[in-house]
Amino acid sequence: MNPSASAPKNASPLAHPNRFHHVALIGKFQAADTLQDLHGLALFLSGQGLEVSIERETARNTGITDFASVDVDDIGKQCDLAVVVGGDGTMLGVGRRLAKYGVPMIGVNQGRVGFITDIALEDYREVLPPMLQGGYDQELRGMMQAQVWRDAKCVFEASALNDVVVNRGSASGMIELRIEVNDHFVANQRADGLIIASPTGSTAYAMSAGGPIVHPSVAGWVVAPIAPHTLSNRPIVLPFECEVVVEIVRGLGATANFDMQSLTSLQKGDRIKVYAAEHGLRLLHPVGWSYFDTLRKKLHWNEGAA
Repeated sequence: MNPSASAPKNASPLAHPNRFHHVALIGKFQAADTLQDLHGLALFLSGQGLEVSIERETARNTGITDFASVDVDDIGKQCDLAVVVGGDGTMLGVGRRLAKYGVPMIGVNQGRVGFITDIALEDYREVLPPMLQGGYDQELRGMMQAQVWRDAKCVFEASALNDVVVNRGSASGMIELRIEVNDHFVANQRADGLIIASPTGSTAYAMSAGGPIVHPSVAGWVVAPIAPHTLSNRPIVLPFECEVVVEIVRGLGATANFDMQSLTSLQKGDRIKVYAAEHGLRLLHPVGWSYFDTLRKKLHWNEGAA
């Protein structure tokens, strides 16, 4: 367990500079119309009096050349805001790298779901100006750090904002996992895999596996089995500060995924340690933003209501 890690904080009152000065623009450049959308947003941000830089891979793949390009580490050192255009996957990818710098992030949704990219692309001209002047709600989303240990050596390490998933990969048959929490044995479990999810990730793979939706202000994690052999193996919510260890007892072809964006293969006897990361992700929302509004819209809870 990382003793310096702290639980995530919910949306906070305004306690920040009056406005931003240097903004980095990061986009999902594989999407259709990305060049037009990103260039239009860059011009808009510049028109608001901000210095605008384009993340280097975004600039290279879109051909935007009339703004300076910077890599992600330089964004962390030079910029006081990052605006991410895309879906949650885009935000996850860059958010893990920017978290250590404490750069706040605004998500503009160009995807289909968008639980953490909550500003619709067509609305940014109305929504962004007050936020750029300092009118926003802020929250810190807790992250996970994970290590794969083999023969007393750490052979892989990654961070995750959504989840760490251990599964059977392409091999047929279940895998057997030994689960420990804070050095206490919990259970041996036969299943297709296991998900350890943050509150942010509770609306992702863990929800599909039958886990609960956890409000982002809750200092906890969801541990959810994937298709367990014993139906009494149910999802459980654990304290945020605990350390979870998953050991591969039996099964071929097992893998570990981190936010479904990085992957490593596992062997029998490997131990996957998951604990609270030192840094969290700073997300900015329009004033009055509500997590429940997001759930209602994205999960279609209001359909059919009178």
